[in-house]
Amino acid sequence: MVGAAATSLLGWFRAITNRGRIAVTKGYWIVRVSVRDAARYPEYLSAAKPAFEKFGARFLVRGGSFEATEGEARDRNVVVEFADYPTALACYRSPEYAAAKAIRHAIADADFIVVEGAG
Repeated sequence: MVGAAATSLLGWFRAITNRGRIAVTKGYWIVRVSVRDAARYPEYLSAAKPAFEKFGARFLVRGGSFEATEGEARDRNVVVEFADYPTALACYRSPEYAAAKAIRHAIADADFIVVEGAG
């Protein structure tokens, strides 16, 4: 059984070629949101901006049309890319994002996961 430290280290890096080069896999937030108070949603975005800037968040999907082909859907879908999985987690757990998260909890319901990209 691999120890926690080794497992964490493997989460940071994935070998991508037989030449020994190492690539860091991207990290993503996948968020499905139902906003209860649309008038306050810009307040959440404003509060989250410092965390997004600090951790290099890149929005790949932000709302837009969608079709729920299976399961239940929410009103809004968001995919945010980060340099790597640890950075995605660090942003979510950061003091900068904590204030925004409190606002989001007050005005919206969400399904929120942080996931490591394929290497």
